[in-house]
Amino acid sequence: MDLVIFGGTIVTMGSEGVIRDGAVVVEGDTIVDVGKSDEIKRKYSRYEKIDAGGKVVMPGLINTHQHAAMSLLRGYADDYPLKEWLERWVWPLERHMTGYDIYVGALLTAVESVMGGTTTVNTMYHYMVDYNEAMALAEVGLRGVVGHVCFSWRKEHDKRALEDLARRWHRKAGGRIRVSVDPHAPYTVDPEYMRELRALTRELNERYGSVDAPIIWHIHLAETVDEAQKIKDSFGITIPDGVVDYVDSLGVLAGDVVAAHCVHLTPRDTEILSLRNVKVAHNPISNMKLASGISPIPGLLRAGVTVALGTDSPCSNNSADMFEVMKFAALLHKGVNGNPTLLPAEVTLRMATVNGARALLWDNEIGSIEVGKKADIIIVNFRSPHLWPIYNEISHLVYAAKASDVETVIINGQIIMENREIKTVNVEEVMEKAKKAQEKLIERAVQNRRPFMEENAI
Repeated sequence: MDLVIFGGTIVTMGSEGVIRDGAVVVEGDTIVDVGKSDEIKRKYSRYEKIDAGGKVVMPGLINTHQHAAMSLLRGYADDYPLKEWLERWVWPLERHMTGYDIYVGALLTAVESVMGGTTTVNTMYHYMVDYNEAMALAEVGLRGVVGHVCFSWRKEHDKRALEDLARRWHRKAGGRIRVSVDPHAPYTVDPEYMRELRALTRELNERYGSVDAPIIWHIHLAETVDEAQKIKDSFGITIPDGVVDYVDSLGVLAGDVVAAHCVHLTPRDTEILSLRNVKVAHNPISNMKLASGISPIPGLLRAGVTVALGTDSPCSNNSADMFEVMKFAALLHKGVNGNPTLLPAEVTLRMATVNGARALLWDNEIGSIEVGKKADIIIVNFRSPHLWPIYNEISHLVYAAKASDVETVIINGQIIMENREIKTVNVEEVMEKAKKAQEKLIERAVQNRRPFMEENAI
């Protein structure tokens, strides 16, 4: 599709900055021109046009930590600490999930993400051949990195799943889908297996990856205060200098690692994250809801660490709303540090766009509105009382805008949502599928002789 988006304020997040009464030109899946509306309209007079007057045109938001399929568990087990939440509630119920459940849950999250202006997600879950998250993201039109979560108790299964995932899905769906290798956490993946997964990542990249589109890593790291103790309990390893330092000692940390949470860090941990160019996915809402703690984001930024944002799952956050995450992130660190200058709006918006692209090693194509990049663009309607008057568009995007203000979403040059209407799937049908899948999931769990709420973690 060849089109011109004109008349709005273009927040490029690139070298052009903010262009008022600006225009963006899209040919196929690529941005080919950015400038002032009058000039652009004259040059591209025959292109299809979208009038963005009174609106903000910006890069799509990038969610760097998600468990998309878990929308089926939204609201199922709230108000528990992480260990109890996982071991007594989530993992036992997940035992009964089918591939179809995973697909439907991811379908629902993909729709919610698009409707909230998110164009790329990085999701970690269980991959199954018949139905899976990659299939759902591709169907909705979302861009994403899809991983298979790995545990020490199922090594051979994991390796087969990763091979199939990479072979079937990496760089597929018009290049919108990429793949990651996802060790769950340092307390569920033993040291030997961590090293095996690093070696497997290299092998998969040789077969299916490329320099411009690598298979990356995605791991939970330093999420709770007792993580070092959990590693000792699981593997008999004492952690003297921090969990990140321990994982680094295994030789697995590098610039292709997205480390989710990074809440409980020692000074040595922060130094290593910077030294190894590990990217941090900050999940402030999930961390607060589970009372996991507050990641020292200002310190990580000062150390030169690339920090991006994530929602975490729709079960631990209850939402896939990245506008909400931006506001929470900015306000949280001002409040707890007693410093209103921390995480200003522009820095926070960069975390949700440019830094997100860098975290996923996709910044050559997404994260900003610039010539040559993929057309992942959202249009936010500012003609609302809560966004009026306007002094600073970026400030409004972080502190005042809502997911429901997103009017149009373009991904890879395709209009996925226009005037709040999803074009790729029937939203009501997706919701009905999710309702039926939820009912059958609970029915299977209840029919199991062991009460699913009483089981130990799998």
